[in-house]
Amino acid sequence: MNTPDPEPIPVTRTVDHGTAKLLPDVDRRRAWLLTVDGAPQSYVDLDEPTHLEFEYARRLGHVLDCVAPDGRPLDVLHLGGGALMLPRYVAATRPGSRQDVVEADRGLLALVAEHLPLPGGAGVAVHGGDARQWLEAAPDDAVDVLVADVFGGSRVPAHLTTEAYAREADRVLRPGGTYAANLADGAPFTFLRSQLATFREVFAEVALIAEPAVLRGRRFGNAVLVASQSALDVAEFARRTARDAFPARVEHGEGLRRFIGDAKSVTDADAVPSPQPPGGSFSVG
Repeated sequence: MNTPDPEPIPVTRTVDHGTAKLLPDVDRRRAWLLTVDGAPQSYVDLDEPTHLEFEYARRLGHVLDCVAPDGRPLDVLHLGGGALMLPRYVAATRPGSRQDVVEADRGLLALVAEHLPLPGGAGVAVHGGDARQWLEAAPDDAVDVLVADVFGGSRVPAHLTTEAYAREADRVLRPGGTYAANLADGAPFTFLRSQLATFREVFAEVALIAEPAVLRGRRFGNAVLVASQSALDVAEFARRTARDAFPARVEHGEGLRRFIGDAKSVTDADAVPSPQPPGGSFSVG
């Protein structure tokens, strides 16, 4: 007679930048939610790494799916690691990809390695360190895609919001490469508009993917910024995001210029973190 698997037990640990919790999903046998100080950071299904629970993660997944033909391996740099949600997705959808992940919280990396280990041969190298310092030390033309999902608690750190940072990202990307970032803001979108203005100073093409309710200022939420020196497949982004459970809108071209308005590019001297989310926006428990 087979012995049933033991019931998964939540894990709580003090890490470098707060209190991390791994919470099992009662509806999916080997799926876990990672939070740090109550803010959701990652959701990982060890049996189904292509399942992206968070809406913003699905939008980043759509970008990753569109940048090259299905299944083609990519070289990807991830700034921000969490539970390695998107690196697992790329490893599953594009076998043979080479990926580097940079995460500032080494204690969090140790927790994830212990409880949510990567499968053998995933092609993912994980590094403890500051995202911008790592980027500045990286060689030119090193990667096809750069994904930035870096939050200190619930805020994007200031040093990852500037034109100098954007130029480093452009330097590290290969010709035709794609930058994609998870951001968060609410009306009047001072932060988000400044980020779009910043990346338009550096990249020829910029697009924004977000839920209509967020873009209309009805609530605080995530938004995905996409940038490249080559044409973005905006029509395909729109088709894919429209099919999601919570459809998103893609802003590009004249519509994006209107949204940016008179916002200015951010310098290292005047950079600030993204705004603190209103109470309860990104919290669990």
